[in-house]
Amino acid sequence: MTRLRVGLIGTGPWATQTHAPVLAAHPDAALSGIWGRRPKAAAELASSYATTAYEDVDALFAASDAVAFAVPPDVQAPLAERAAAAGCHLLLDKPVATSPEAARRVAAAADRAGVASVVFFTLRFAPPMARWLTDRAQEGPWFTARADWYSSFFAADGTGAFDSPWRADKGGLWDVGPHALAVLTAVLGEVTSVTAAPGPADAVHLILRHAGGASSTATLTLRAPHAASGLTLEFRGETGTAAPPGWGESGWGDSTDAFRSAVDALALAAGGGARHPCDVHFGLRVTEILADAERQVDARRGTELPARSTTRAS
Repeated sequence: MTRLRVGLIGTGPWATQTHAPVLAAHPDAALSGIWGRRPKAAAELASSYATTAYEDVDALFAASDAVAFAVPPDVQAPLAERAAAAGCHLLLDKPVATSPEAARRVAAAADRAGVASVVFFTLRFAPPMARWLTDRAQEGPWFTARADWYSSFFAADGTGAFDSPWRADKGGLWDVGPHALAVLTAVLGEVTSVTAAPGPADAVHLILRHAGGASSTATLTLRAPHAASGLTLEFRGETGTAAPPGWGESGWGDSTDAFRSAVDALALAAGGGARHPCDVHFGLRVTEILADAERQVDARRGTELPARSTTRAS
């Protein structure tokens, strides 16, 4: 089988630590070149893998069968439209965009061009978690579930990991919210409605209804105190309660194994095989849900009254 020529967009930590090494070593892919907003960084990364650094992104598209993205969502979306129009299959990062309009344009461009698409929701592609979610989906019916991401990336006592302007601006809803939606929908089915309320700092609480009748909740933040950080994922139903054993350990979400599986899925779809459930249309739906939640949170924050004192008058 001819290897899929995959161009890489981006030169940050994801691109250097996960995307480039996996693409360079994948048996069904060839790293066809790199483009980045920092030409010097693109040249250095390309040199490490004996490939070409492109200053013109359209030239990279012309030299590629597919494009993998490792840039912020609102940089990704317009470039993905152009890549699709150039006939390139799309390996997108999550979220596809931070506005439904931008995500719809990417989906429409992919449909017009007839190109395959995969959105890299890490936990849906990490082999141990993918198997666990498939098993839980077959067990149902489930009554309810919860997926909580208490991260401390931007907490005062946090580590500063994954520091980037878009994450700091959009918060946990947009950064870890896609992970929660990806695992919940894998088992409970499509989200039909969302109710959202603000918590402290950037924390957001979601109540979700699913097409099969189940409900779920999620709490999402990047600013939890370091000592309070942690992950929870559990499903409750007629068979009892199910949670991934050792949840939160690296084996459930190793990025290189997961990205390798995402490349596998794109190569399969690009070759005429079945599309992956995490395609651009699922990515669009995730963006729509998060945007709806964001509107509700902003509205509630705008109407909140100062907390009343509980101190009793003497």
